[in-house]
Amino acid sequence: MKRFWCLFTLVVVLFTAACGKAEEESNTQLLEAGKIYFFYSNGCPHCHDALEYINKKYPDLKMTMVNVENPAGYELLFDCAEKFKLGSRVGTPLFCMDDKHLMGWAPEYEKQFDELVKPYLK
Repeated sequence: MKRFWCLFTLVVVLFTAACGKAEEESNTQLLEAGKIYFFYSNGCPHCHDALEYINKKYPDLKMTMVNVENPAGYELLFDCAEKFKLGSRVGTPLFCMDDKHLMGWAPEYEKQFDELVKPYLK
């Protein structure tokens, strides 16, 4: 009888671990295909520069704005970081666009952003 309970406990533990792994793998599914995600922080000057550039050059561009200061936004940021294998060195601004990403912002990033955003322009 003792052997049964040990075996039963082992099966429950393995099943729980497998379910947790499946849930962990599905987190990156929260990033919808065909969308641009712009991860930002209110106090980030680079985020403000990026948004100013984008609003000026692409006033009709549809982006999903994600404030990483909110718990859900912070979680989604790390889903994106996991998807692109960025490790713990994640910062804002971060743009996630299907299978591409751009992290950081400076004037020299504008051209790279312009190339990445082309498929999303109508």
